[in-house]
Amino acid sequence: MEATDARFRTASWPGSPPRFLRDGREPEDFAAYREQGGYQPLAETDTVLHEVESAGLLGRGGAAFPLGVKLRAVRRNGRAAGEAVVVANGEEGEPTSIKDRWLLRNRPHLVLDGLRLAAAIVGAKRGYVYVSDPDAARSVETALAELRADLPGGVGISLWTVPPGYVAGEETAAVRAINGGPAKPTDKPPRPFEAGVRGRPTLVSNVETLANLPYLQRHGSVAFRTQGTLSSPGTFLATVTGASRPPVLYELPHGLRFTDLLALHGVSSEQVRGALMGGYFAGLLNRGVLDTTLDHETMRRAGSGLGCGAISVITDDCPVAVAASVLGYFDRENAGQCGSCFNGTAAMAAVASALRDFAAVPEDVDRLRRWSVVLRGRGACATLDAATNVAGTLLGQFPDEVARHLSGSCQECRVGAFRADRPYQAAAVIA
Repeated sequence: MEATDARFRTASWPGSPPRFLRDGREPEDFAAYREQGGYQPLAETDTVLHEVESAGLLGRGGAAFPLGVKLRAVRRNGRAAGEAVVVANGEEGEPTSIKDRWLLRNRPHLVLDGLRLAAAIVGAKRGYVYVSDPDAARSVETALAELRADLPGGVGISLWTVPPGYVAGEETAAVRAINGGPAKPTDKPPRPFEAGVRGRPTLVSNVETLANLPYLQRHGSVAFRTQGTLSSPGTFLATVTGASRPPVLYELPHGLRFTDLLALHGVSSEQVRGALMGGYFAGLLNRGVLDTTLDHETMRRAGSGLGCGAISVITDDCPVAVAASVLGYFDRENAGQCGSCFNGTAAMAAVASALRDFAAVPEDVDRLRRWSVVLRGRGACATLDAATNVAGTLLGQFPDEVARHLSGSCQECRVGAFRADRPYQAAAVIA
C-alpha cells in the first residue's frame, strides 16, 4: 500500500498487510474506524493483558521497554496506592520522526482506542493525550467530540498541549506538565509508574505503542507475531530521511534487511556512508549498517538502536559535520536544569564544531572521547546520553574521517561543510 498527500508519502512493506497505515488523505473518522472493527466491547482485562505479554510488544517511543511489564506494574501500584492514570505520549520532539504526528492526525481513533484499552487494563478512569503539534491536537479534539461521551469502558480523556521541545516528550516531563509545571524532566525516582499525575501511578506510553492494542484485542498475540522476529515482534513505523530524498513514513516488519529498505526507498547501497539510527539518540553507524537487520537485538549488537524508528541515511554529507550539527542541537535543546548536561553538551558540541572546521587538535579529540564515556548516565533525562552516543559513535565508527579533519584534508568540508540546526529534519515537511 502507498499513499501520498501534499506533505509526505507513506508506504508499507510489499506483502505485509499494514496495521497502522491506511489509504486516503482525510483523517479516519469515528464511523470509518468502527466499520473496520474499532472500539470492540471490553473483554476480561486479564485476557487482554495476557495477549499483550504473550505478544512481546515493545515500546515504540525509544526505549523498547516491554509494554506488558509496564501495564502490570501500573495496575499493581494503582490497586495499592489509588486509582491509576494513563497518558498517550504524542509529543514527538525528535526532529527526524513523523510517525506519532501521522497517527494522531490521520488515525486519532486508533490511538484513543488503544488508550482506553490500556486504561481498562490498569484500572484507570482518567486519561490524557499529550501533544505539541497543533494539527494533531485539532484531530484529537475532533475525534473526542465524535465520541460524544466518555470512551467505552468509562475512561474520561482530556487533551493536553505543550510547546514543542526535544525534552518535552520524556515521560517525567509529560507528568510534570500535566501537573501544572514546565514540560521538563524531573529526577528519578519516583518514576511515573510509581507516582505520576496528581501523585497517582501513571502509565506514560507512546501513541504508536498504544495503537497496537486494538489489533491485539481483535486478533491476539499469535497473529501479532506473524510479523517481525522472535525478540522484536510485529511491525513498526519508520521515518526515513536523508540521502537527498523526501522523507517517507514506512510500516515495516521487524527483521527487515537494511539494504531491502534502501531498495524500497530508491537509494543505492553504493551511495551510503552510514546512518543516524533511532533519531539522534542512538548515534551513527558506518557502512556496517548495510549488514544489519532492523530489529532491536541486531541494532544492539551493532552498538546502536532502533529507538523511535527514525532512520537518516547519510550519503553525500561528511559524518563529522553531521555529528557536529546533532551535538549543536543537543547543546541548544537540553533542558538547562542539570549542570552535567548543560555543560557537557556544550563542551562536546564545541569540540565537534572545531573538528568540523579544522580547528581541533588531537587533545580535543581525546577529551571528546573521554566525555563520551564519563558523562554517560548523568542528568535527569537521556539527552546527555544521546549526546555521548553521537560523540562516541563518531569517533568509533568514523576514525578515518576524524583523522582527515585533524589533518585538514577532508575535501568535502573544505568546499562547504554540512550545517543544519536540525539535521535531516522531517518536521518541516508536515508543519
